Formats: sequence, C-alpha cells, structure tokens
Amino acid sequence: MIELWGRTNSVNVQKVLWCAAELGLDLKRHDAGLAYGVNDQDWFLALNPNGKVPLLRDGEFTLWESNSIVRYLSAKHGLGTLCPRDLQDRANAERWMDWQLSTLALSPAIAFWNLVRTPEPERDMAAVERAVAQTNAAFSILDRHLTSNPFVLGEPFSMADIPLGAIAHRWFALDGIARPDWPALRRWFDKLSERPGFQTHVMLPLS
Repeated sequence: MIELWGRTNSVNVQKVLWCAAELGLDLKRHDAGLAYGVNDQDWFLALNPNGKVPLLRDGEFTLWESNSIVRYLSAKHGLGTLCPRDLQDRANAERWMDWQLSTLALSPAIAFWNLVRTPEPERDMAAVERAVAQTNAAFSILDRHLTSNPFVLGEPFSMADIPLGAIAHRWFALDGIARPDWPALRRWFDKLSERPGFQTHVMLPLS
C-alpha cells in the first residue's frame, strides 16, 4: 500500500496526488500539517526530520520532498511515460523540476502566504510587490521556453510539468496580481487544465 501524509491545500501535496492520479495509483492519504498536526509527532519526525508534508510510505520505504516523490513514483510506475527512458530527456525533466525549487518556488509562496493565509492588517505588501516582480520574471522564462514546446519536454506530458503546473495554478488563482500576457504559458496551462488529475487535485480554491 502507498500512503501519503499531507493536507489537500498544500501545493506540494497536490503535486504528489496529481502524479498518482496520472499513474492510476491507489494511494491512501492521511491529513497532516498546519491545523491537522501529526507532522510534529515523534514517529513522523523520525521519518521526516523536517516535519513537513508530504511524506510518502511505499511498503517499508519512506520518502519526503515533493519533487523527489514525484520522480520516484514516475520512475517506478511510469517509466517511458511520465519518466522518460532516455537519460538525456530524463535529465532535462529533472532540470526543470530543480528549477521549480531553486528559482520559482519561493517568491510565489511569499505572495500566497501574505494574501491568502495572513490577516490583511498583518500583510507585508512590500514583500508581496517584490515577490510579484520576481515570480513574473521566472514565469517569463518558462513562457519563452514553451513558445516552441507544448509541454515542458515538448511532447508528451511528463513529470516535469507537474511541479511547474501546480505552482502555475496557484499563481493564476491569486487575486489582485498583475501578470504579463504569457501566451505560450497560458496555452500550456489550458492543456494542463484539461487533465482530470489536475482538475481534481490542483484546481482547488486557495486556502
């Protein structure tokens, strides 16, 4: 049995749930994190010393870090589909997944936490303004790449699209944010929005 600990409004948990849906996996999810707690319990910290979600257990094997979980599930259950067989194509997919963590992830998180999870009087709007500029600059890089690629690796849809697509939904769903037009990014996002796993696990109200 594959088990996952994490709440459905976590973008990192959403990546894993979407990935599992693409692979047709029967995954049992347990609420954890924020109001649910659990991630501060000793047994959880023994498996994930960061005390964050998601946490995956596949039999006796446990894994944390959302992009690593997506890679693992894709390689185990989707080799040749979500996970490319060709080593260079796989490295290209992993490069964009790493780019999501190193370049794209932090700034939208700052805007999201201020605009969605922080009471209005306590919001740091100067930090939001900086985050918007940085996030838009990063997404502009992806938009240029997608000008000649229907998906991140070209064709077909792959594991590389999952972390980027989850963050893109969160960014497009934030109210009051100025964004460039990004025609290629929008076309890609519209393609993602047609996928049942994306609709079920990612296209949720922000909370």
